Amino acid sequence: MGHVVAGGTVDAPIGRHPRDRQRQAVTATGKRAVTHYRVLQHYGEQTWLRVQLETGRTHQIRVHMAHIRHPVIGDPVYGGRPRIPPRASTALIDALRHFERQALHARYLTLAHPVTGTQMRFEAPMPDDMRELIALLTEYRDNLHRRVTDEEDDDGDEAEVFYVRDDG
Repeated sequence: MGHVVAGGTVDAPIGRHPRDRQRQAVTATGKRAVTHYRVLQHYGEQTWLRVQLETGRTHQIRVHMAHIRHPVIGDPVYGGRPRIPPRASTALIDALRHFERQALHARYLTLAHPVTGTQMRFEAPMPDDMRELIALLTEYRDNLHRRVTDEEDDDGDEAEVFYVRDDG
């Protein structure tokens, strides 16, 4: 699966899924689709991204994120089962398993007016359900960091050993 490190670009054509006509997929015969993404915050198994579309294909963010094996939380079509991080709280597990929609939010939308051609920009605040999810993920990350720090502060006699298994 890997880990999204800083950001990148997915430049992969999108078209109808070859077997499931209700879905989109990355296909050689699809139309050009480009998605740029940047990491805003890591939360262990989950990552908050800022995404900018260069093209506008149906389900583009969902398809591209699934294509690079980083599906959107709450996406039953392209996302599969939620990834539950180790030692997650009951509240976080519940939120990840039962998030009622795709965890996508368009903070800004800019488009040309269909009649006048004038640029129009719309802004919307983060919805409550996503703010709550981010709060739970932040709590998880902070608690995980606190556990690691507590383990490092132990005054007992310790040794760390790295080894390579020799099967020969």
